[in-house]
Amino acid sequence: MTTRIPHPGRRAVTTAGAPAPAGGYSQGIAAGPYLFTSGFGPQDPVTGELGGTIEEQTRQVLANVSALLAADGLTLDDVVKATVHLHDLHRDFAGFDRVYREHFGDPRPVRTTVGSVLMNILVEIDVVALRRTV
Repeated sequence: MTTRIPHPGRRAVTTAGAPAPAGGYSQGIAAGPYLFTSGFGPQDPVTGELGGTIEEQTRQVLANVSALLAADGLTLDDVVKATVHLHDLHRDFAGFDRVYREHFGDPRPVRTTVGSVLMNILVEIDVVALRRTV
């Protein structure tokens, strides 16, 4: 077994305010001025419940992302890139985009939105946020 030496410019960011990882990954990694999040689904971190509509699920995903950002002193205003996976891209894009626009002001982050086979959820989002420097 090898001993791993932590990278000095990299640290894990975690919160109980978002779902715990379901596998071998971190909720988030801060590296330099950036925070990279894992993909968050729409699970309520307390109850584990999912909303039934794309709008409900998108709101919960963004609440989960916001909770992790807050754990590192950031907000959705600090997000510079979002990657979105929709289980049914054609059916759900408009509803997802409507809720997404409610949460991000101008200039909105760059975004990639793709159709993906997701496990019993409609949407998953990961983001990259940039720490403000003075």
